[in-house]
Amino acid sequence: MADPELSYFELQAYIGTTKHMGGLETTKELIELCRISRDSYVLDVGCGVGATACYLARKIGCRVVGVDLRQSMIARAEERARREGAGDRVEFKVADAQHLPFADALFDAVLCESVATFIADKQRVVNECARVTKPGGYVGFNEEVWIKTPPPGPLVEFVRRTWDIESDVPSAEAWVKMLQEAGLKDIEVRIYEFDARRESTQVRRYHWRDMWRMFYRTLLLYIRNPAFRKYMAERRRTPQGLFDYLGYGLFVGGK
Repeated sequence: MADPELSYFELQAYIGTTKHMGGLETTKELIELCRISRDSYVLDVGCGVGATACYLARKIGCRVVGVDLRQSMIARAEERARREGAGDRVEFKVADAQHLPFADALFDAVLCESVATFIADKQRVVNECARVTKPGGYVGFNEEVWIKTPPPGPLVEFVRRTWDIESDVPSAEAWVKMLQEAGLKDIEVRIYEFDARRESTQVRRYHWRDMWRMFYRTLLLYIRNPAFRKYMAERRRTPQGLFDYLGYGLFVGGK
């Protein structure tokens, strides 16, 4: 496989991992808040390498569609579905979160985990998620927030540069307003600060073979690609106090 573009998401696709703040524990919480059951038809927007979609298909037993803007992510997601034996309940498509290729009112629940944060027109993403949700269904987001405002300029710049975020990270109030503008109601909000124990549940989204593949691909790329070594060196040190300001929130609304 050719070396990837040195960008946050293309590197994740190459390595075979996608992550969001809060790890698997927060995914489980979002599933519960969205009332997802075996009978649900679920859309996972920005599915990445398919970890949440396959978890839903295997553990909950529901039907899932995962979409991502990058073919490289979809390829990894399809590999995962085959490995985990989830192929009969999950499918993946290349699609833009701002222009979802689905009819109105199709899904019982729509999940979006650390995706809208990275897109400039966040309101359009929220609107599209609401549009394809059935009346009585739920839309759930896990997205980054500034829990203390205003954040210092160097922290804002570090977050944008490190994670390729196109625009400002919103406040919790701004996220709630976007859900309301999309016509969602009975909005539930849970705000979290960074917690190392909760973050450690990231690894429970993957099997040990996945972890070995990720380690091997990362090590090989590091050894043979000087540009990747420079990329990682520039992002190695997290600024002091970042997680005093940066957290994440669950935002769930009913259709």
